[in-house]
Amino acid sequence: MAILDFAGVNQATVGFITDYGHRIYSDDFVRQMDECFGGAGDFFANQTNPLLTSRFFANTLDFDDESFDGALVWDALQFLSAPLLQTVVAKLHRVLRPGASLLAMFHAEERILEMPTFSYRIHDHRTIQLATRNKRKPAQIFNNRALEKLFQDFRSVKFFLTRDHLREVIVRR
Repeated sequence: MAILDFAGVNQATVGFITDYGHRIYSDDFVRQMDECFGGAGDFFANQTNPLLTSRFFANTLDFDDESFDGALVWDALQFLSAPLLQTVVAKLHRVLRPGASLLAMFHAEERILEMPTFSYRIHDHRTIQLATRNKRKPAQIFNNRALEKLFQDFRSVKFFLTRDHLREVIVRR
């Protein structure tokens, strides 16, 4: 299988995935957002700039249709403004094969002004290690209904609340 990982390259996850015989493509999606939209001006307003979004997609989701059997999106989608978020989800749908799974995390607290971002490492088949990177403002807060709407083109959406106040979402194409 081919897996897309938005956490960036780390040995623990690469080793875990490749030990099962799968291929992994890793990129730090949040870092790419910062590089493309974090310059002059407002981070979220910059996400509407066609030149910047074009560069962002060339750096992150420039894959052939149905290239991946799974995607580890982690918490990256929380920091995209609504129009860009819809386009990213549509591109994820396009690059995933039918039946592919996508894992995403969303902060569960609805009144939070800044939330921690994490670096995710798959330690073993039971453990995902989260290391706090920094805090940032979310573009929007997602409840279950908003997540169902966001992933409406996918076949199924399942939610789980973790002990770390994260909503774990597993989506099937």
